[in-house]
Amino acid sequence: MDEVVKYDLPPQKKRRKKVKKHRKFWLVFKIIILVILLSILGVGLFLYFKYGDMIFSMQDEAKVLVDASTPETFRASETSIAYDNKGKQIAVLKGEKDSYYMTIDKIPQYVKDAFIVTEDKKFYSHNGIDVGGIIRAGLAYIRNNGTATQGASTITQQLARGTFLSTEKTVERKIKEIFIAMEMEKKYTKDQIFEFYLNSIYFMNGYYGIEAAAKGYFSKSCTELTLGEITFLCAIPNSPSRYDPLRRYKNTITRKNRILDQMLADGVINRIEYDEAYAQKIVLNVQEVKKRDYIETFVTYCAIRALMKKNGFEFRYSFIDNDDKAQYDEIYETEYALAEQKLKNNGLRIYTSIDLPTQRALQKAINDNLKPFKEKTKKGVYKMQGSGTCIDNDTGRVVAIVGGRSQQNDGYTLNRAYQAFRQPGSSIKPLVVYTPSLERGKTRYTTVNDHKFEDGPSNSSGSYYGNVSIEFAVQKSLNTVAWQLFEELTPEVGLQYLLEMDFSHIVKSDYYLSASLGGLTYGCSTLEMASAYATLGNGGRYREPTCIVTIKDSEGNELVGNEISQKYVYKHESADEMLDILQGVFKSGTAAGHSLENDMPCAGKTGTTNDKKDGWFCGLTPYYTASIWIGYDSPRRVEDLYGSTYPLVTWQQFMNEIHKDLKPKDFDISKAVIKKRDVTPEPAAPVASVKPPKNIDEDPADAEEEEEEIPIEEEEPVEEEVEPVEEATPEPEQPVDEDPADGGENVDVDPNDE
Repeated sequence: MDEVVKYDLPPQKKRRKKVKKHRKFWLVFKIIILVILLSILGVGLFLYFKYGDMIFSMQDEAKVLVDASTPETFRASETSIAYDNKGKQIAVLKGEKDSYYMTIDKIPQYVKDAFIVTEDKKFYSHNGIDVGGIIRAGLAYIRNNGTATQGASTITQQLARGTFLSTEKTVERKIKEIFIAMEMEKKYTKDQIFEFYLNSIYFMNGYYGIEAAAKGYFSKSCTELTLGEITFLCAIPNSPSRYDPLRRYKNTITRKNRILDQMLADGVINRIEYDEAYAQKIVLNVQEVKKRDYIETFVTYCAIRALMKKNGFEFRYSFIDNDDKAQYDEIYETEYALAEQKLKNNGLRIYTSIDLPTQRALQKAINDNLKPFKEKTKKGVYKMQGSGTCIDNDTGRVVAIVGGRSQQNDGYTLNRAYQAFRQPGSSIKPLVVYTPSLERGKTRYTTVNDHKFEDGPSNSSGSYYGNVSIEFAVQKSLNTVAWQLFEELTPEVGLQYLLEMDFSHIVKSDYYLSASLGGLTYGCSTLEMASAYATLGNGGRYREPTCIVTIKDSEGNELVGNEISQKYVYKHESADEMLDILQGVFKSGTAAGHSLENDMPCAGKTGTTNDKKDGWFCGLTPYYTASIWIGYDSPRRVEDLYGSTYPLVTWQQFMNEIHKDLKPKDFDISKAVIKKRDVTPEPAAPVASVKPPKNIDEDPADAEEEEEEIPIEEEEPVEEEVEPVEEATPEPEQPVDEDPADGGENVDVDPNDE
């Protein structure tokens, strides 16, 4: 075979071939780069023409805000004032921001180091923003379909947001925050900005600034704190609700130790300091909570919620699971704290629907009817308590709210009217059983067989009437009828109505038949019950029970408008028919003999929990709706406590007082309901008394009368009773012979806890 001879190309030709080989690659690469640059330019031009004016406007606004500011802007705490429905001042809402202000030279170095290593390591080198952090946050925002999952705020940005902006989670607000932060860096020194920040950052439970937090949690100045105590406090602001020392102490300790790790790694503390602080046991010495009256607590609560809604927060009342609720609670607490800071430090003007004469009348009625109960706690708080809420039916707003009896000691710490939740007894029946049943084709004349059945409740006297109308069952509060109708509806359907009306303590353990008689694990507040009955009086349309009319800033600009949103929870005709039926409770039912003095039409329902621990009356006239709760803070049996005794008598006294100058008028009930009531005769219900089974307790537990009302002082009223249901248990398998209105144990309420 001939030998193949290989010839190498000359070096010049090799280079020429290599150049030709890569020329196409570089051409394609350049084209790609050009396309990318043109795309960026196109996007830039698009954004410029669409948003340019807005962005430049935000930049100009930032300059104006910062130019107008002074060091006092970050220091002063401007008092907010609340007014009643006649424009009279009723409350002063002021934070303690100014009281504990501390200059940067007096703040311990440990505090400064802890915040630098955890919040903003580049604080002393950046111009107010962290570009890299913003890009990372922006990419995360895009990946999560417009949901902010990653923060990118420097210390300066955090200060800008807290001082000049709302807490809305929008791109526009973030852009404003960036511009303001950059302008602040031009006007103020780093030490000034850091000083402003350390005196305004939120440490949960109403404490703003490091000195206020030190005084609040340890009852001493921050200059007296150890490294362990300082890092414990510095753990809180990153997520105030998650690291709340009073509720999540272990979380706070865990983050405190992480801060120590970072400080050691960054070399700002040595190993000896680290070991001592890590091992120190943190003992809190919390300042006594400032006491506030019932009006101030409720106005504060309503105003904060209004500001939260203004900031875009969406309130929820049902959750997928415990993790879902825990996540919601954390966000809620954070947003609540931010709104509270704005309320107490920004000089707002809060105009409310509170009517002082009505407030005094409600307080007097509760005081008068509980005079016989004189027992007090060691702190001087009455053990036997009452609460009430009154709503103006025209507006749906709260005009009076009383969270307990008047006390000799200065102020109150618990407003039971909206902060305490108790089992509602039979007063829940119209809301979860009867009106929903009317919506599904039943009428006041639909008959249900009232009889004793296995695993079911009993009626109070042991009497069963056979086939009775729904109207008769409501007026006599027959437990067996409510139970059967609720079983037909299902608990899921019945309890959904409460969730639609923002009842906040409905939990999984409530979804059993005992809920038809008030057997709820935690229960309801008088605020919730009043708003629910007001919904029946408003043709089935629910309105949030607030006292806020408008909120304005210190310059008179409206932040929250005079708007009343409402939604249908019940069908109009069904709500009207239920309202009409409830009028019969005063004529021949459990509230007979307690009509108002001037022949004012009224409707309502009594309720009592098992063992007579809680008594309720919820009722309304064409003018007002009011709910009353009576019971011990730590639940105990009261022999003569029924819905038709102390609660009903209190309701009657209060309503007589506020209606004395009002002209009687009929409820606004649809013609269809009136026609049905007038032309359809009620079927005669057999009134055959059946001897109760031997195992039925003769002592009535739900106090729903079957005979004419007898004065409290003379004789015990006779009302239905059913067996108690244990707390948060599965649906009872044994007969329920007392009203399971205490379906779960009552939640003990410490009157000294806010």
